[in-house]
Amino acid sequence: MSNSVLELTEKIKAASAWVSPLRSAIGQVIIGQQYLVDRLILGLIANGHVLLEGVPGLAKTLSVRTLACAISAHFQRIQFTPDLLPADIIGTLIYNPKEHTFETKKGPVFANLVLADEINRAPAKVQSALLEAMQERQVTIGDETHMLPKPFLVLATENPIDQEGTYQLPEAQVDRFMLKLSVGYPTKVEEREILDRMATTSTMDDIKPVITPEDILNARKVVNEIYVDDKIKDYIVDIVFATRYPKEYNLKSDSLIQFGGSPRATISLTLAAKGWAFLQGRGYVTPQDVKTIAMDVLRHRVIVSYEAEAEGKTSEDIVQEILDTLPVP
Repeated sequence: MSNSVLELTEKIKAASAWVSPLRSAIGQVIIGQQYLVDRLILGLIANGHVLLEGVPGLAKTLSVRTLACAISAHFQRIQFTPDLLPADIIGTLIYNPKEHTFETKKGPVFANLVLADEINRAPAKVQSALLEAMQERQVTIGDETHMLPKPFLVLATENPIDQEGTYQLPEAQVDRFMLKLSVGYPTKVEEREILDRMATTSTMDDIKPVITPEDILNARKVVNEIYVDDKIKDYIVDIVFATRYPKEYNLKSDSLIQFGGSPRATISLTLAAKGWAFLQGRGYVTPQDVKTIAMDVLRHRVIVSYEAEAEGKTSEDIVQEILDTLPVP
């Protein structure tokens, strides 16, 4: 195993050569927010959609746009509004009176990177238009199914649900996001740098592309080869099962959980841990990789009960208790 891991480490060095230039390109516009930038890159290489939540003005949209500019790929931005229709996202059939036939007009979802901006400003029926695209990487229009380009990634932003004019995301859609990032305020030093750089009436220069879709697809092939020990796999399964059956793991949160993580959570946590190991330049996953990324994978998949809300407990509190309690292999 050691020889194969060493060979894989060399593969990772070659396949991840673009990561540092990509971080530098994003850093030309985005100040600080290292947590956000790292998770966006992780979503790229682990083939997982990313949901960014935070109050307005934290550069969520700007971060995604900057990432898209740094990749030589087809990018589309969809502004979610209350009057948006599903056909505005996936496309529709247009009648051609001359030929007496229906022609397919593809929507903006047919892109490599799709920014679903303020996704919770639209009602559930519009958000649900993305379900098939996010899971199967395909879209059905009329009686025809169209494959989406590779790579295909949805990067969505949302405001906290208690903000004015927001809708709750359907659980089925939330579960399709590999990662949910909680974007916070910058530090005082970072905010001063933001002031110095951004307090101008001129717009920022466009970022030059530093990577191609082929670079991303090649990196994903290497991520698939990263070694995960059986003990680590059991640890991942235990974490997800603890969100469903906390009593079996001697946790006090039994009455606080309404629904736990699905099998998709287990798959996402494994892929995200492998992606995190890739970013660290390692050919194997450690327990710390799992713990580092577990909160981002599980915070939106653990649905708390009314009792938890009454006690002021959040899904993050429950996930943290699980990570602190479960024995680490």
